[in-house]
Amino acid sequence: MHRHWLVQGGLGSLYADPRKREQLKPEAIWEIEGGLGLTAADVYQASVSRSEWYRALNELFKRYDFLLLPTAQVFPFDAQTPWPRVVGGQSMDTYHRWMEVVIGPTLAGLPSMNVPVGFNPAGLPMGLQIIGPAQADLAVLQLAYAHEQLTQWVTRRPPGCLQNA
Repeated sequence: MHRHWLVQGGLGSLYADPRKREQLKPEAIWEIEGGLGLTAADVYQASVSRSEWYRALNELFKRYDFLLLPTAQVFPFDAQTPWPRVVGGQSMDTYHRWMEVVIGPTLAGLPSMNVPVGFNPAGLPMGLQIIGPAQADLAVLQLAYAHEQLTQWVTRRPPGCLQNA
């Protein structure tokens, strides 16, 4: 719902112009139309839910310094595929459901950073999110730097790719 509201606010003027609307992706139109259908009560309830989520994460950070989560729920997929329709046996009912693992930290306004962690057998990359408590931006950067120093990822290349790089 929050995304509907934001996308509608940002792209609503394009949607309002029929010629420009024709150039929008179906996913953008879906977001805008969802935003247009929101009531003040919907937006208020989303704000309440977001605040509850923020408080829950603050409680978690009383016990843990960082959260580490995968950057994506799937490895990169063909660019002609709008989005994966199934992930781990679960149907993805919307185009952004496949990437919702990154929504939580963003929704809470927490500092987060992606670091590389490996490649699948096809040489496709995967990353790890380092998520810190509110206002711990420097700590997140320091942990990411420590990861880089330990792993030397800057020197690695995908298997079979960039042999002469």
